[in-house]
Amino acid sequence: MTMIEEEELGYDDLPGLMGLMTGDEKHGPAATSTLDVLWVLYDRVLRVGPGTAADPGRDRFLLSKGHGPMAYYAVLAAKGFLPVEWLPGFGAFDSPLGHHPDRMLVPGAEIGSGSLGHGLPIAVGTALGLRAQGLADPAVWVLIGDAELDEGSNHEAIAFAGPAGLDRLHAVVVDNSSASHARPGGIAARFEAAGWSAVTVDGRDHEALYAALSAPHPGRPRVIVARVEPKAG
Repeated sequence: MTMIEEEELGYDDLPGLMGLMTGDEKHGPAATSTLDVLWVLYDRVLRVGPGTAADPGRDRFLLSKGHGPMAYYAVLAAKGFLPVEWLPGFGAFDSPLGHHPDRMLVPGAEIGSGSLGHGLPIAVGTALGLRAQGLADPAVWVLIGDAELDEGSNHEAIAFAGPAGLDRLHAVVVDNSSASHARPGGIAARFEAAGWSAVTVDGRDHEALYAALSAPHPGRPRVIVARVEPKAG
């Protein structure tokens, strides 16, 4: 198998990188729904790289939507956090790339994820911890799925973060209409009611994503609802 040279990797290479990951339980639709958001974050927004993954001043990215991490692994490989050669072993017994990311095994991963509803509360705690340490520069980003809003733990985190003024906290909700209870089209309003700055954008439009991800939001946490088309059928 011919591997893609790491120095040439870009967005157009991501499908090929994802194609290297074979086997069962890939959760392909869950992964592809996050691909564009992940790329824009790592390519244009996050202040972190392979050489700064342990720097206290780095931005933190937490993948709460831990189902279908294929896109996450592909982006990390494209950006040099992990070797492309790891990708074909995805999900194997002796592979560091499990069906849910493990922060002890995956370079650049901040948390172990997969259980719905954990990422946003952890992100709130991370933002509070950085504030307590006097670290005002690092931004905290968490990517969650709309189905995670069926979990009460997320609503507790939403309700806390706004009044706490956690303006270094950012959430990206990938909305592919997979929630059982969250109101379709009403996700941004839920965050706004708790004092967040909120916007809804096309989750495939890189320029719209970048504008939303980089917009100022003084004094308030920020949520970007990234709408993507649900899987057909």
